[in-house]
Amino acid sequence: MGKGKFGEGDRLETLPSYSSPLVTQDGKKISFAQLKGKGLVLFWYPKAGTAVCTKEACQFRDDYSKFAELNIEVLGISSDTPEANAAWAQKERLPFSLISDHNNTLRTELGVKNNLLGLAPGRQTFVMDTSGTCILSYTNSLNGKAHVEEALKAARKAVGKPPS
Repeated sequence: MGKGKFGEGDRLETLPSYSSPLVTQDGKKISFAQLKGKGLVLFWYPKAGTAVCTKEACQFRDDYSKFAELNIEVLGISSDTPEANAAWAQKERLPFSLISDHNNTLRTELGVKNNLLGLAPGRQTFVMDTSGTCILSYTNSLNGKAHVEEALKAARKAVGKPPS
């Protein structure tokens, strides 16, 4: 796995930042290593509070209980500050953590590319099974809702539940 090549079949534990602290919107520090044994959805959004990002995050919010029932943790990630993420999470009542990747370390390690001719940060969703193996890498810059639908399908498949 190299820059831009993280995808289906790759494992989170191979990332250089696997054990590094990630800062949430409320200042807490977590790491992928601490989430070992749980399924995981990582969704990159370009900018807190923008239209498509809000639609995507609110769809994850509305379907959050479906992910929780499958023992899947949802994490939103952007280069926004923890303060910007906190204000957005509070306004939209988001029940999951938002990670500030202000130096784009995770974005680079996972190869999340820019969109819109390289002018804006990209939108990409990864789903990891309980072993930390990527089972979905999905990109669609303009349809945030599709990210949630695809993530839920992959999460159900990962735990052997049929689609509903």
